[in-house]
Amino acid sequence: MTNRAKVAVGGVAVGIVLLWLLPFWAALLVIVGVPVGAYLLLDPSQRTRLRRVSRKELRR
Repeated sequence: MTNRAKVAVGGVAVGIVLLWLLPFWAALLVIVGVPVGAYLLLDPSQRTRLRRVSRKELRR
């Protein structure tokens, strides 16, 4: 199992646990907020590069 697959499985597991423990709106806020926060922490040049890269290249 690749590292990306492990991260994906872990993310799904955390999402399910959050939905079980927290009210729906709070869990949804965490599930959506973490990736948005990570995107906002990128430098402007990194954001530009990320937008420019196609989905196919992101999977590598």
